[in-house]
Amino acid sequence: MTLLQAILLGIVQGLTEFIPVSSSGHLVLVPHLLGWEFDHSQAFVFDVLVQWGTLFAVFLYYRKDLTIIAQDFFKTLIKGTPFSTENSRMGWYLILATIPAVIVGLLCKDLIKSAFSNAKVTGFFLLLTAALLIIAEIAGKRNRSTKEITWLDSLWVGCAQVLALLPGVSRSGSTIAGGMTRNLDRSSAARFSFLMSVPVMLGAGLLAFKDLFAMQATGDFLLSLGVGFLAALVSGYMAIHWLIAYLNKHSLYIFAAYCSLLGLTILLL
Repeated sequence: MTLLQAILLGIVQGLTEFIPVSSSGHLVLVPHLLGWEFDHSQAFVFDVLVQWGTLFAVFLYYRKDLTIIAQDFFKTLIKGTPFSTENSRMGWYLILATIPAVIVGLLCKDLIKSAFSNAKVTGFFLLLTAALLIIAEIAGKRNRSTKEITWLDSLWVGCAQVLALLPGVSRSGSTIAGGMTRNLDRSSAARFSFLMSVPVMLGAGLLAFKDLFAMQATGDFLLSLGVGFLAALVSGYMAIHWLIAYLNKHSLYIFAAYCSLLGLTILLL
């Protein structure tokens, strides 16, 4: 993998991790369309570890929110009143929302890896992403904010996140859609989606580090990882800022149209 390839894939990861058009799908499709051939195990490790760039983008953008949530979480836990404040409850909700994807990811790791090498599968699941976004717009009443989230909302959105383990299903798209079908407004659903990405991407990255050490990566590959990480961090931060502002005034239909067009193109061509 060259540095130019790493930069491009990092930018693709950063933009599409938060914009609901499937980062995993684009990381499969871009090399396929450009004729790039990578070692399968290296490509999977690169994709997962470069996600840490977008993880750090979330840390930077929501640093105040995450700090307050963490402080309240541990303070109330020590006091023996773990659910007594809004922010401490949010900490528990983020943990709860992570559990379904962790369980399915560990049980189906090899199956998920194999799906990443099939462009047609990606095309099909891009259509599923489009369907989820359309359902969210039609079914959601958008009359609740993150202050009103319950444990059931959290579990529901966590189950929606399981779909994003498949290439072509957008993690942000499935979780934003999950939140909106529980009647969260668009920006609140997006905020919860981005916050709950922290434990998932952190856990996936730690597992990928195990694969990285096992494969005895070369210095060139590690340099590509670092460059891709930085590209994903910068583009991811910009994507969060843009999408939150966009969703305050606009619907998800444009992203559904994009996913539909791209998915159909892949399946037909």
